[in-house]
Amino acid sequence: MSEAELHVLKQRLLAGKRAKATRGELGMQVPIGYVRRPSGEVIKDPDEQAQTVIGLIFDQFERCGTLNGMLQYLVRHQIQLPCRVRTGVNRGELEWHAPNRVTLSNLLHNPLYAGAYAYGRRPTDIRRKQPGRPATGRRVAPREQWAVLLKDHLPAYISWEQYERHLRQLEANGIKAQGAIRHGPSLLSGLLVCGRCGHRMMTRYNSSGTGLRYACDTMAASYGQALCQSLAGQALDDFITEQVLAALQPAALEISLQALEDLESEREPLHRHWQQRLERAHYQAERAYRQFNAVEPENRLVARTLEQQWESALTVEGELQAEYARFAAEQPATLSAAEREAIRRLACDIPALWHAPTTMAADRQAIIRQLVTRVVVTVQGESERVDVQVHWIGGHDTQATLTRPVARLDQLSYYPQLMARVAELHAQGENAAAIARRLNAEDWRPAKRCDTFNAPMVLTLLLRQGLRSRQSAYAGMIEEAQEELTLNELARRLNVPQPTLYSWLRRGLLHGRQVIHADHPLWLIQADEAELARLSALRASAKS
Repeated sequence: MSEAELHVLKQRLLAGKRAKATRGELGMQVPIGYVRRPSGEVIKDPDEQAQTVIGLIFDQFERCGTLNGMLQYLVRHQIQLPCRVRTGVNRGELEWHAPNRVTLSNLLHNPLYAGAYAYGRRPTDIRRKQPGRPATGRRVAPREQWAVLLKDHLPAYISWEQYERHLRQLEANGIKAQGAIRHGPSLLSGLLVCGRCGHRMMTRYNSSGTGLRYACDTMAASYGQALCQSLAGQALDDFITEQVLAALQPAALEISLQALEDLESEREPLHRHWQQRLERAHYQAERAYRQFNAVEPENRLVARTLEQQWESALTVEGELQAEYARFAAEQPATLSAAEREAIRRLACDIPALWHAPTTMAADRQAIIRQLVTRVVVTVQGESERVDVQVHWIGGHDTQATLTRPVARLDQLSYYPQLMARVAELHAQGENAAAIARRLNAEDWRPAKRCDTFNAPMVLTLLLRQGLRSRQSAYAGMIEEAQEELTLNELARRLNVPQPTLYSWLRRGLLHGRQVIHADHPLWLIQADEAELARLSALRASAKS
């Protein structure tokens, strides 16, 4: 009977607890930015600076959209979080702690900041509970499984719509969604979808971090299949940039006005926060001064301690004033006339603003994500042609076909027609150089990163068709001149890999000429002593 009575009493207590929670009256630990009165009522922290900081956190997340970006913003501006001491002799006093990722994440996920009373967000799973450890076994329940959710029940810092928007943004930052804005020059990280398998395409860079490539390797990594498709990213990024700038151009005036408003609205809470910090520091200094004056002069032990506290408070106040002066000089509360005119001028020339050195790749990514939901790409076979479908926010789609660089001539979609045209020109008695000029004039394009055909390329095509013998093709080839080195010889002289030399050729850091030798095009580099010294210095700077 005793066991049964204890069980009944426990069930009655739990039922009473649930009933109290259903009414929104069950007292729970309140998060930062809130305090509980002795009557049990939950109110915002009466400290004005504490309220300002909480509001600033939510405003900044609206702007940057990531936990990491918000954390870096708080650290950069030396903004600390208000925390009330919960136990001990200092219970109830306000302290300021450094921000951290976990606290900020809990703040964004807590519905209390939207004025909602929630109970059962983290129920206990008895299968995971460890004996003797009351805090174990808890799990995060989805919203539909919360026991109680009472909206507009408590004072709020944000609206319920803002709270849900923040949760959607955090979910979108996850790996399975678009993900957060990445570092690097890519504009489409997280937005690019493979048109063949439907998986998200990955972004890859070369060792220098500049060569961009998009690849779909999900099937290869998960199932050992062949790589689905890949393409160089610059042409695709350029196309998306062109489309986005065209979409933004009609809104240039509105963008300039919004930029002015956003800059001043972003600076205003920072200046208010600084003023509150200065006011608090001044109060602490005045309080220390009053305490020092209130002590009896004969009580030297206490007087010396209070004097040190007063001097310390004055030092803190002086340092804050100096820091605020530097901040105000860098970011005035209001924009000057010159700054306003510069913003209007740049907003009216959106392409110049887009390509300006001060515009970071992350800024461009953020703009694209405001306009584009996803980009679907499909490479036509192994050819240079890529079908692109841009899905805009609002439901509109844009379709186009781009040209990507390919590794071999036989990958070109017009390779058969190209071979036929080369054979036709050869039959007319044209030599290799003349055929190359005709192909360029007729807008034929080779593979890889070359824009025009040259004589060695044409000779290779003629050899493939058997239209020239090797002896006749190589007859009259230019001999190696004095102080000319092949790439192989130059690589040995400089102790540099040949792919690096090819990269220098493409980037214009190395100059040479191409001839045909032993069935292959051959690069000859003019390399006297001065040129070798320059290339050695270039190699050393690249290593450093």
